[in-house]
Amino acid sequence: MRLSGKNVLLGVTGSISAYKAAELCRLLVKEGANVKVIMTSAAADFISPLTLSTLSKNKVELHMVNQDYFWNNHVELGLWANLFLIAPISANTIAKMANGISDNLLLTVFLSAKCSTMIAPAMDHDMYLHPATQTNLKILASRNTFIIGPEKGELASGLIGEGRLTEPSQILIEVINFFKNTGKLKDKKILVTAGPTREPIDPVRFISNHSSGKMGVSLATAFVNEGAVVTLVAGPIQLTIPSSIKLISVETADEMYQQCIQLFPDADIAVMAAAVADYTPSNPADIKVKKKQDDLNLLMTKTIDILAECGKIKKAHQLLIGFALETDHELENAKDKLERKNLDLIVLNSLKDEGAGFATDTNKITLIDRNNNIKEFPLKNKNDVAIDIVQKIIELSNE
Repeated sequence: MRLSGKNVLLGVTGSISAYKAAELCRLLVKEGANVKVIMTSAAADFISPLTLSTLSKNKVELHMVNQDYFWNNHVELGLWANLFLIAPISANTIAKMANGISDNLLLTVFLSAKCSTMIAPAMDHDMYLHPATQTNLKILASRNTFIIGPEKGELASGLIGEGRLTEPSQILIEVINFFKNTGKLKDKKILVTAGPTREPIDPVRFISNHSSGKMGVSLATAFVNEGAVVTLVAGPIQLTIPSSIKLISVETADEMYQQCIQLFPDADIAVMAAAVADYTPSNPADIKVKKKQDDLNLLMTKTIDILAECGKIKKAHQLLIGFALETDHELENAKDKLERKNLDLIVLNSLKDEGAGFATDTNKITLIDRNNNIKEFPLKNKNDVAIDIVQKIIELSNE
């Protein structure tokens, strides 16, 4: 059992998805976790405390003062837990957590807990995308709260969009991965790149690609969880970055190159996950280009190959990892890139694989190392893909 002996405090808040907390509780117990449940009063409108008490084999706590007028010790609950998992968590509770409000037992435990907190949001699409909710999530992420999802799908309102609770089986995997972190990269200096670059045509338009930066951010987070000191050089992305990661934001390929070539000599490991433009407009206009004719010809200049330049100056103790997104002759092209650019590991994925590539929450990879060892992985959530990559890097660093 992968969670044997781990104490998981499961928080459940007022959401239609609260019924899924029963399955999540069952899965945690099945993996050997000791589970105690805290519910908000609103959560009890959606799922019976008796159900969760039966599944967890522990009394469910709802109020600061119980029916026997005995005060529930929120400090004691927080000290007991190795992980405080709140799933589902509503927009209301997210807002209260971000602003330090403690008007129920769950929130007082959150404010006093010494363990890490992991949350799985569930709400309607518009509520999730509201600037207030997004700001509150960023605040929590900056305080090292782990955020799982939400997923895109059919919602209780009938809408389809982001806001659906991540499935309990996937939340379980995130919990297992949380406890698998070994700290084997403690104090190692890691450089990660993520996202697209934007190459200006004029002050209004630019050339870019569909990269969301999710893979790079997942990698940076996985490295931090292993105790590393991480610097993330990212192009324009719309993702929440934990405060434990040093973020350097850039726009163009040249800006990313300038940062990387400065940071790489001090890095122990560099993972270049960004989708950097291969070409940039040679003469971007100072003013907006007006539409005057049917055709517009752009003269393009090749950008500096960041990965290759780092490969040229790589020292013996450093590890350099690249990505290869291919559409044909995948393995052959990836091996060629590995050798040409003096890499220690290359991560291959193919646009032919459904669920892999840009702007998805999943990826399907093949790892090829400097010794020509090849390992294929099934389609996984990008957080789990990042853990697979980091574990391989740990192996290489120990050689």
